[in-house]
Order: sequence, then C-alpha cells, then structure tokens
Amino acid sequence: MTEYHYRCWAEIDRGAVRHNAALIKKRLGPDVEILAVVKADAYGHGMIPVAQALSKDADLFGVANLVEAITLRAAVRQPITLLGPALPQEFGSIAEHGFIPSISSWEEADQFNRLASNNKVLINFKIDTGMGRMGVPAHQAMALFKKVKALPRVEIHSVSTHLPVSNEDEVFTRDQLRGFSALVKQLRSEAPGNYKAHALQTAGALEFADEPFDIVRPGMLFFGISPLPQFQNILRPAMTWKTRIGLIREMPAGHGISYGRTFITPRPMRVATLTAGYADGYPRHLSNRGASVLIRGRRCGLLGRVTMDLIMIDVSQLPEAVVGDEVVLMGRQGDEEIPCAELAERAETITWEITTRIGSRVQRVYVE
Repeated sequence: MTEYHYRCWAEIDRGAVRHNAALIKKRLGPDVEILAVVKADAYGHGMIPVAQALSKDADLFGVANLVEAITLRAAVRQPITLLGPALPQEFGSIAEHGFIPSISSWEEADQFNRLASNNKVLINFKIDTGMGRMGVPAHQAMALFKKVKALPRVEIHSVSTHLPVSNEDEVFTRDQLRGFSALVKQLRSEAPGNYKAHALQTAGALEFADEPFDIVRPGMLFFGISPLPQFQNILRPAMTWKTRIGLIREMPAGHGISYGRTFITPRPMRVATLTAGYADGYPRHLSNRGASVLIRGRRCGLLGRVTMDLIMIDVSQLPEAVVGDEVVLMGRQGDEEIPCAELAERAETITWEITTRIGSRVQRVYVE
C-alpha cells in the first residue's frame, strides 16, 4: 500500500521516462538532436515534471500552442517549438518570447517578419508531404522557402514534415521519407543555410531510425508506450493508473448493475465499487467490452456501464479483497499487467487518447 490515500491517481515513474530517453538517444546516435514533445500536459503525464526529468536529454521541446509554451518556459531553458499553427493575435507574443513557430504559408512568415524587433524570429518551415493538416504543399515548398529565407527578420531554424501512417504503412512512409529527403537536399543546394530537418515522431524514430535527419521529435515514446507492438518490450511504461475499492456488496442473482441494466448478475456475486469513472478519464467505451482491473495482482472484470465517478467490478473470486484496497486501472501489479494498448483496443481508440483524457482530478504522483 502507498502512504498517500487518493481516490484515483496516476503514478509517473520519472526513471522510466529517462530510461526511454536514453534508449532512443542510443538508438539514433549522438549527432541527432532530441525535440521532446510534451504537449497536452505531456500526454497526460504532467508537462513540467516530465520536462524537468528530460532536462539532460532534450535539446529542445515541442508543444502544441502558445499557452503551453509560456507555461513550459518557466521550467526549462531549451528552445521551445510550437507544433500547431498560431492564431493571428498570438504572433506578437510568440515573437516576443522567442518561441519557434511552425509556419505553413507566406502570410505567417511575413507577419512574423513585421513583428520581429531586435532579434530575428526563428521559424520551423513545415512541408506537407502527405499529412494534409499543416505545411506548405511539397510542390510549392522550394519557391516559398526561398522567399521566406530572404526575409530580413526571420531565420529558418528547421524544415519539417509529418508522417501520417508510420505505424501502419511502411511502403508509403518509406516513399514519403525519400521524397522529403530529396526535397531537403534540393533546399540545401539552392538555398544553403544552417537549418536542420526533422520528420520522425515516436513510430518513425522506432521503425525508421536508419533515416533520422538532424532532429527527431518523439512524444509517447518517453512514456514507454509504443504504437508498434514489436518495440514495446524495450520500453518502460511510465504511468501506473490507480484507484481504490470504495464499497463491496453481495449481490443476488438477477440484479442489474449500473445504468441501463446492461449487465444482470447470472448468479450471486461479490461486487466492488471503485472510486473512478469517466470523469477521471476511464473510458465509458470500456463498458461491457471485457475490460479488467487488477486487485491484489489478479484480474477482475468490469461489470456494466462505466459511470461518471464509479465503476463496478466482479470480485467473487477474490474473497480477501477489502474496502480501501489499491486497484490498478492501467499498469502492472504483481505479475499481471494491463497495458495502455489493451485499454485502447477494448475502447476502440488509440493509446494517445487514453492517457491524454485522464482528468485533472486524478492526482499525479511522481516516483523515481
């Protein structure tokens, strides 16, 4: 048992975060810079504590927007890249703080040039090679790059692209990386400079490490969650998500459990009510889909629908379970484990959503 007594909490192992960072640095070699992506509160793990844990491994940090960047600046000294597009009213503050915005158009670059004061605004020149979300279309990139590079108060820090199917389609991704590599070579030939290139996120850094460019920008990798199952065993999951038994009741056969009465007890059952629900981030889509939790190192099945603050679990085969027992929703307990990927698969979503939706009332507890 732990010394703290939260109803629902997530233990974050900073030693695991550092282990995963060291692994990727070793895998890619000393010449590749690490852009540590800590957006969305470090994918639910806590942006500031995670960034501090990565302070010796990260060469720069990546966030989604200006608000995240300002919050992070108070904790780290490394450069901070904004990975999402800036709103027009944010341009001045980005330039003032010295953040590195990602630009997809001439209008953005020109506006930063107008707003720059004594120091040039460093920018990340984004190229769309298949994602369709941000970036200059690849066939327009050369002409616009030269035009942006000529701006007197803007300096291109990096050129980047994004991989939409690096964990699903190796053929497409290889073609995409070859095309981006050829374009970068052309840019450097026709518009030389000290700018760097990056394309590989977590799946890319694991599967396509033979072509890392100058910078890689992993995110979920630091937290020990691989989108490619073949690499999961080399990573250490950083989060163990826990709750407690709040109540245990002996239920008769034929009794409904939870809203909708979607589960009716087929026999007398011992049912535990846990102090966590979808308001804490536990997916409602896990209702009636064979999900389990760990109690005293054993799997116990979820019964009926997940409710806002509580869920019900079958502890009929665990007579030693008592009110107050620690319960693992995700992570390891004893010899058993419920990985993030299992929750994601049963909820028909992705691992990124599982961790980022864990609510603010779930206390983050940091361990080494």
